[in-house]
Amino acid sequence: MKILVIGSGGREHAIVRRLSRDSPAPVLHAAPGNPGIGDHATCHDVALDDHEGLLALARELEVDLVVVGPEAPLVAGLADVLREDGIAVFGPSAEAARLEGSKTWAKEIMEAAGVPTARSVSVSSGDEVLAGLDRVNPLRDVPFVVKADGLAAGKGVVVTDDIEHAVAHGRAVIGAGGSIVVEEFLDGPEVSLFCVSDGTRVVPLAPAQDFKRALDGDEGPNTGGMGAYSPLPWADADLAREVVATVAQPTIDELARRGTPFVGILYCGLALTARGVRVVEFNARFGDPETQVVLERLTSPFGELLLAAARGDLSAVAEPTWSDDAAVTVVLAAPGYPRRPRTGDHISGFDEAAAQGAVVIHAGTDVDPEGHLVSSGGRVLSVVGVGPTLEAARTVAYAGIDRIDLPGSHHRTDIAQQAAADEAAGA
Repeated sequence: MKILVIGSGGREHAIVRRLSRDSPAPVLHAAPGNPGIGDHATCHDVALDDHEGLLALARELEVDLVVVGPEAPLVAGLADVLREDGIAVFGPSAEAARLEGSKTWAKEIMEAAGVPTARSVSVSSGDEVLAGLDRVNPLRDVPFVVKADGLAAGKGVVVTDDIEHAVAHGRAVIGAGGSIVVEEFLDGPEVSLFCVSDGTRVVPLAPAQDFKRALDGDEGPNTGGMGAYSPLPWADADLAREVVATVAQPTIDELARRGTPFVGILYCGLALTARGVRVVEFNARFGDPETQVVLERLTSPFGELLLAAARGDLSAVAEPTWSDDAAVTVVLAAPGYPRRPRTGDHISGFDEAAAQGAVVIHAGTDVDPEGHLVSSGGRVLSVVGVGPTLEAARTVAYAGIDRIDLPGSHHRTDIAQQAAADEAAGA
């Protein structure tokens, strides 16, 4: 099998790395890729927004499958361009990708499908932000939730007890030409569940939990994600089955009913509230950094699963199987992230991290004119550890990240800490 993976981040590196471990391994290409992806695939310097260039590349390589990693090219219609040329694509059409591209539209789909989610109000005028907040949080006794109604790379959400901050964020988004969705606050732990869809069927992958706040103790601003772990020893064993039945399958059915079949990953961001499972958000692609831990635990063929979905028949492959081991990933961020990340700093210590048993996933790296590996984004690396318990996996991940040298970088020290402690205590 010959596969072209579109993207240049940590998610795409994790996808390519896992595909390379299939047996037999597929021939892998990536566009534009990154230095880590280049260890497993041939990289091609074609930009994500160059749809014609990517189509020409897929034709030239005569690939069996294209996997579109990031959300922006999906929302912009790259999958449509490729499918219209007869190429098998794992990734939804532009219309179906509106589940991520428009939170207002996603809410409409959930309402029509009977999917449980937070009460919300869409706001497009700065003068209406305060009234919208009061509609979903009239007592002002829980945090305020304000979301940009569009793509924001995981950083368009503010959850705060400070109503002035909530209003200011909403007005700033609207003042920049956008709109917002204000939601009721959902209590309970959050869970990420990736569901593979062929347009009609849904197959869940293993649940994971990520950490959005920049600092330990869930303090600081929201980020694209500072770490993740899987499995979730505290979650109900039937969680994935419940989410498919009440969230994923009804959503896929509603999109199919509208003539907008969803082929690809339906990312279900969930809150396990006192009233049951509620959808926090949908994404139209693999999440980052959850992909790093979920795929590390996948033991069944990955390429066959993606190709079956792209061809519209998940019944052609067996259900995914999983290692009993735990996986933990910790993100190493550039100085200034998430507000103004500094780039261009030299990075070293990869061999030392590997000697600890850690896997280093490249997320924001490049090679400078002198051939040195340098930072090129806010989230620079994702260091993964695997072990028989969460604590063992944490030990490997943190031993690895401690060997990486990136001047001024920062990372959280508490990824999966509480879950590991609870697991050890038998809770």
